[in-house]
Amino acid sequence: MPLALLALAIGAFGIGTTEFVIMGLLPEVAGDFGVSIPTAGYLVTGYALGVMLGAPLMTVLGTKVSRKRMLMLLMGLFVVGNLLSALAPTFGLMLAGRVVSSLAHGAFFGIGSVVAADLVAPHKRAGAIAMMFTGLTVANVVGVPLGTFVGQSVGWRVTFGLVAALGVVGLAGVAKLVPDMPKPEGVRLRHELAALKNVQVLLAMAMTVLGFGGVFAAITYIAPMMTHVAGFADGSVTWLLVLFGLGMVGGNLVGGRYADRALMPMLYVSLGALAVVLALFTVTAHNKVAAAVTIALVGALGFATVPPLQKRVLDHAHGAPTLASAVNIGAFNLGNALSAWLGGLVIAAGLGYTAPNWVGAVLAAAALALAVLSAVLERRDTAADTSPADRPIAATH
Repeated sequence: MPLALLALAIGAFGIGTTEFVIMGLLPEVAGDFGVSIPTAGYLVTGYALGVMLGAPLMTVLGTKVSRKRMLMLLMGLFVVGNLLSALAPTFGLMLAGRVVSSLAHGAFFGIGSVVAADLVAPHKRAGAIAMMFTGLTVANVVGVPLGTFVGQSVGWRVTFGLVAALGVVGLAGVAKLVPDMPKPEGVRLRHELAALKNVQVLLAMAMTVLGFGGVFAAITYIAPMMTHVAGFADGSVTWLLVLFGLGMVGGNLVGGRYADRALMPMLYVSLGALAVVLALFTVTAHNKVAAAVTIALVGALGFATVPPLQKRVLDHAHGAPTLASAVNIGAFNLGNALSAWLGGLVIAAGLGYTAPNWVGAVLAAAALALAVLSAVLERRDTAADTSPADRPIAATH
């Protein structure tokens, strides 16, 4: 794998840390600003919505800039947003800082996915994308637990200051290691927009929204669920997030490996198993050992869907993949926002801290249904393209 993938992984590490570290710090942030846990959940929802909106916006604004330069600009924006979060005197400004940093997220992963795929042979594209996303998953093993520990020990503001420093490291890595690849000739914004009309691209994005939304329905409220239901101490949230991160690393690598071999079967297995595990989480959350195992499984099954879904979007948006790739990253975060909001609703309705797991199970099952529909439509279209009526009649002599 090219060394440039390491630079992309470094940037992904910083972004992954700031995205997920807030889960373990929701009680501290809520207490500091005097807001409820569901209200503090808006820091997750707001970030996710910012990614969803920022992905196409920043990608379009960067159409006149080289991909390397745009990646560097995005990391700079990420640093500014995290500094604002670290210094925010009010909850509103904290939320604003989260949104600013989120604007870089979708476009970075979207453009980065295209760059990663272009660096390798076609049959290794999913593996290259998975390698970049390894930075995001490793962030959940190292960056997020460490950030949670620091936040609980010396204050969440220090955590976001350190995340801003990670952004500076990511910026330097992109500047040093990513080649200045020329943009494809003849590709215009209208071509990028046209790719978004492809039915298979839209179905893949819908699977992304629902599938990864299922993960976030449970993980957004993991801290109160584990402390109030499973009976873990507050400090245990750190190593529980390590388990989630380890699951993500394993699932991401397995998903990348098998997506290059059997993409749709990989999606069927991961989405179906995710729906089952999330449904069981409503029961296993009451036992410490079972809850810990389930958290790791949710991370593994959720991230096993990332490389195949991203590759499917790139495959069906061939020729103009940059905007579609970025929008699909936004779709991940639309799912995050939707599920965090729905999870907050069921908790606020008095259904308990395990209720978001049922929300996640339903979302994952819906994603599986879309995967089956996508495959059926693809087979039908392939059969139509190769039907005898469409073949030229051989000349007779």
